[in-house]
Amino acid sequence: MTILVIDGMGGGIGRTIIERIKAELKQPNMVEVIAVGTNSVATTNMIKAGADFAATGENAVVYNCGKADYIIGVTGIVFTNSMHGEISPMMAAAVSGSDAHKILIPIDRCNTTVLGVVSKPIQSYIDEIVRVIDFS
Repeated sequence: MTILVIDGMGGGIGRTIIERIKAELKQPNMVEVIAVGTNSVATTNMIKAGADFAATGENAVVYNCGKADYIIGVTGIVFTNSMHGEISPMMAAAVSGSDAHKILIPIDRCNTTVLGVVSKPIQSYIDEIVRVIDFS
């Protein structure tokens, strides 16, 4: 199984997601966690969390979306120019067009509101991520 975590800005959310996924793994050799940052700071922080592989930038997002079984990130990874311009049209298209199961954390920054979503702490959403992923 390949899990792709995409994050930008400072990479804090991606780092927390990777740490939590790694802590849940019963058979670490059966799961590959790839971290892709939209910038080098985000990538560095996700590497510190224990990602198996890491890369930075548009091509890394596009390439790895084609390999992933799960794609995890904030809602902004599917919207062009979100995250203060860090998500390019090609990145958003690669994420939304991927056959991977997408798990998105609703963040109401960048002029996006997802209706029907209960506002709760990021950690609560990260807890849900590990319940959604089929680690078997």
